[in-house]
Amino acid sequence: MYPIKERKNIIVIGGNAAGPAAAAKAKRIAPDANVLMIEAGEFISTGTCELPYVLSGEIKNYEDVVFFNSESFEKEKGVKVLTSHLVERIDRSEKIISIRNLKSGHKFEQVYDKLILCTGSQPKSIPALPINLSNVFTLKSVADLLKIKSHLENHRVKDILIIGAGYIGLESADALKKLGYSITILDKEKLPLPGIEPETRHLVADLIKQNGLEYYGSADDVKFNHDGQKFISIKIDGRILDYDLALLAIGFEPNSDLAVSSKLGIGSKGGIRVDQKLRTNDPNIFAAGDCIEIINRLTGKPDFIPIATIAQQTGRTAGENAAGGNSSFYPAVKNIAVKLFGKSLVSVGLNSADAENYRFSVSAVQTIIPNLVKVMPESGHVFGKIIFDRNTKQILGADFFGGPETVGYGDMISSFIHNKINASELGNINFNYTPPLSPFINILSVLGRKIERELK
Repeated sequence: MYPIKERKNIIVIGGNAAGPAAAAKAKRIAPDANVLMIEAGEFISTGTCELPYVLSGEIKNYEDVVFFNSESFEKEKGVKVLTSHLVERIDRSEKIISIRNLKSGHKFEQVYDKLILCTGSQPKSIPALPINLSNVFTLKSVADLLKIKSHLENHRVKDILIIGAGYIGLESADALKKLGYSITILDKEKLPLPGIEPETRHLVADLIKQNGLEYYGSADDVKFNHDGQKFISIKIDGRILDYDLALLAIGFEPNSDLAVSSKLGIGSKGGIRVDQKLRTNDPNIFAAGDCIEIINRLTGKPDFIPIATIAQQTGRTAGENAAGGNSSFYPAVKNIAVKLFGKSLVSVGLNSADAENYRFSVSAVQTIIPNLVKVMPESGHVFGKIIFDRNTKQILGADFFGGPETVGYGDMISSFIHNKINASELGNINFNYTPPLSPFINILSVLGRKIERELK
């Protein structure tokens, strides 16, 4: 057991995204506290969103997305770090955690005054395809990335199957296609990217086809063949298709196992239930990041939104409050962007189906216009769709598909949703115009005027 001092002991469990933010903030708020961060993996403070770009070679070295190691984090932030250590148990009554060194097997205990759970999310799995097969991988961590790169370098790989057509599946497909592999994407949905608007999904499906990838949608009746050691093939539509590697990318779920075993409150989405201060049902335990449920700004209901920016923000809030502060984390708006095969896609808020399920009075407008004036060589087209409530005139969500400009459109819509600005105000904003950077008529102006007409 580490020496116990009279100073407050704050322990953070989890060393990526929310964890480092929580630990660093706690130490800043309470510089005399003993702050310890414990991570089960070998790496801390890594860029998960950057992993597909390391895989493709656009980012040359994986070290570039490991922003701190144990020594540099302690030196810069004043936080003690243990990597390759697993917290196996929380004794809430005695305020003690049980820890196992994953390299040596040594077990020991540590007391805490305040605990912050930042255990993140974990990839979903399917029973038909065991993740322990030698050529089956997920892409969630730097360790996952290194395993994939090692396999590609040391084995003959030509044909790759990606199971799941969500964001990480498509980003991985893009990355591996850049490396020259033959890519097949498999998903139970007819179209890729479940959760966004049908029109946008069709655009993404066309993009996948244009870039020479195979897509099998509505793939409910699929048989995965393996020999207990290695994945071999799938049987679909009466055909057997052989592959050299499979990447499982069917989504993520909260990693709340430790919270469950500690009898902390768990929400309907499987995440840890917290209040606005990021406290659990135990006043001495806080939680942050992908392992928690947060309140959706639009619905007022708990939601699972595994986004890096939200993880960092909740980490800071939990760290401050564990150290004695009184900060709040407010309801959030989902705002996701992805770059695929040279195109950019942004999805904000609710999609139409979810909005209807929450009993909003749903209407929508959409358009496709040039993203720059046509005389500019870089000119292309951008698609936009905005969903709004006819009664409250509130924007509920939006999709944009085009170039890098779509990110700015998404952020503007997120701001409208967060501040509950009347949807028709979009048509009254004076957007900038300069030929090489922005269009003469902004797509948000066009959509705003369409909304005005709909509301008359």
